[in-house]
Amino acid sequence: MEADAGLVRTPESVRGPDPEEGARARAEFAALHGPALRASGVPERYWGRLLYKLEHEVFDAGEMFGIMQVEEVEEESEDEAAREAREKRPNPGVELCYKVIVTNEDGLQAASPNSIFLIDHAWTCRVEHARQQLQQVPGLLHRMANLMGVEFHGELPSPEAVDQVLEEMWKFNQTYQLSHGTAEEKVPVWYVMDEFGARIQHSDTPSFAAAPFFYMPQQVAYTLLWPLRDLDTGEEVTRDFAYGEADPLIRKCMLLPWAPADMLDLSSCTPEPPDQHYQAILEENKEKLPLAIDPVARPHDHVFKVYTDVQQVLDHLTHPRFTLTQSEKDADILYNFSHFKDYRRLSQERPHVLLNQFPCENLLTVKDCLASIARRAGGPEGPAWLPRTFNLRTELPQFVSYFQQREQRGEDNHWICKPWSLARSLDTHITKSLHSVIRHRESSPKVVSKYIESPVLFLREDVGRVKFDVRYIVLLRSVEPLRLFVYDVFWLRFSNRPFSLSDLDDYEKHFTVMNYDPEVVLKQVHYDEFIPEFEKQYPEFPWRSVQAEIFRAFTELFQVACAKPPPLGLCHYPSSRAVYAIDLMLKWDSRPDGRRAMQPQILEVNFNPDCERACRYHPSFFNDVFSTLYLDEPGGCHVTRLV
Repeated sequence: MEADAGLVRTPESVRGPDPEEGARARAEFAALHGPALRASGVPERYWGRLLYKLEHEVFDAGEMFGIMQVEEVEEESEDEAAREAREKRPNPGVELCYKVIVTNEDGLQAASPNSIFLIDHAWTCRVEHARQQLQQVPGLLHRMANLMGVEFHGELPSPEAVDQVLEEMWKFNQTYQLSHGTAEEKVPVWYVMDEFGARIQHSDTPSFAAAPFFYMPQQVAYTLLWPLRDLDTGEEVTRDFAYGEADPLIRKCMLLPWAPADMLDLSSCTPEPPDQHYQAILEENKEKLPLAIDPVARPHDHVFKVYTDVQQVLDHLTHPRFTLTQSEKDADILYNFSHFKDYRRLSQERPHVLLNQFPCENLLTVKDCLASIARRAGGPEGPAWLPRTFNLRTELPQFVSYFQQREQRGEDNHWICKPWSLARSLDTHITKSLHSVIRHRESSPKVVSKYIESPVLFLREDVGRVKFDVRYIVLLRSVEPLRLFVYDVFWLRFSNRPFSLSDLDDYEKHFTVMNYDPEVVLKQVHYDEFIPEFEKQYPEFPWRSVQAEIFRAFTELFQVACAKPPPLGLCHYPSSRAVYAIDLMLKWDSRPDGRRAMQPQILEVNFNPDCERACRYHPSFFNDVFSTLYLDEPGGCHVTRLV
């Protein structure tokens, strides 16, 4: 056993602050950072000393701890899963194991205000930038390879070393996300602690707690480390890698990156959640359901006053039966960009006012809810039109079992992790690493869906065969009876690079949303140009037949979404109408008779979608939408009734 504390920065001297000084600074610090510190469980006795260490960048862990290096050899009691995992390591057989122990001869007292320590971060990134940083930041790959035990030879980054660090980093990554800023700025940040922090091992009964902390004056993130009890010299510093999780099965899954386990015997079945699950979602959303009302009858020539904050409606609604008003209280129609919550009050005070949304429509527009209600159509496996999806918050063990079953059968195991409610592919990651999926669960609520490994591709003359997706606009006029229309024009989005199951972090190969980055090429093909070109590439699959399958999927989705009373289904409210965008892809599948088929795959349903392209190329778009939804006059509009 060899002690090594040389990796820890220590100041030349540490002086305690004058008790009479800094009272105001400490009060300001507590006001600014107190909520975050309390949420992380940092005892207040440490706050004053923590402020001093932050202001003076005091890294004094080296005065209290040392890093011990131990050689671990194969144990006779090692199970098969652990042995296989060890043999896949860069240096199977013997692994260098590091431990952090208390080296201070007086030990460490938890009651001491000084017993809180700053840990620096060696590497901070968002996942989509990780490969580029390893390739381009001088010294980063070498440092990460050394820290993670990855063999690294030479000066130039090798693709093999980069790939191995990108796999191993899920054993070292920690995460936080900012609560303010743009959607892009709120995407979770992942970081690797320095060589001291990274050597702290897991224990189910930890001696220390650790938490990320963002110090606003410096705009710098650290990890805070503090003891949970007194420690004597020689005792090990440990933390709980599954901190806060009490369920033994979930803990076992969360710890798989460090403690391999066989979960094959666990059922991967995911039935629809119980009724209480939906009730909890309703309460969490603070949505108040409406009282029952009767539909309001208006004269045939009534001119509706429309109050809206949607610029595209303000610019393009020109139908003579609608007039725009700046007075919300005088409006017949509220067409809001944001979600409405208090339907109860509206149904009591203004039942005649029409809306552009339905109570409980999050069952369609939030990805975990979409997967749950879809099981009404396809059972626990889900319907053919939705990729197999697991809610990582509630169905992690089932996913792990399913992943291991597929792995054992030699089946494709590429998956895509998506946040429940973000759009534009933000914080969305494709991976074939079980460890990556397990760890992504810690950053924000996510689902994981089977990645479409055999998509129907489109030949771009300038690029090659690329992925594409299709967006349809659907119009929901009522729930009881179900009345659903689809706009006749659809929109297409294309990847910019030929598809293959490689380079999973290459955005322009695997994603199709290109219209939010001005530096990225945006390929646009109009539907009327696309159809003949598609049929030329796939003469056995006329678009009319493909679209019929798509419309069947849409119909079935809305039927199951409206099949149960709220909050288990969309709420029947006679004054509600809604516009949704449904994004889908096509994948190759086989029918029971062996014939090759194109199977629609619904990716997501969006509330209040961006209709800029619709308005630009089809100026009558919102006139058609309002005529169909609010006048009940779809004739002469560019819509097709589905139900």
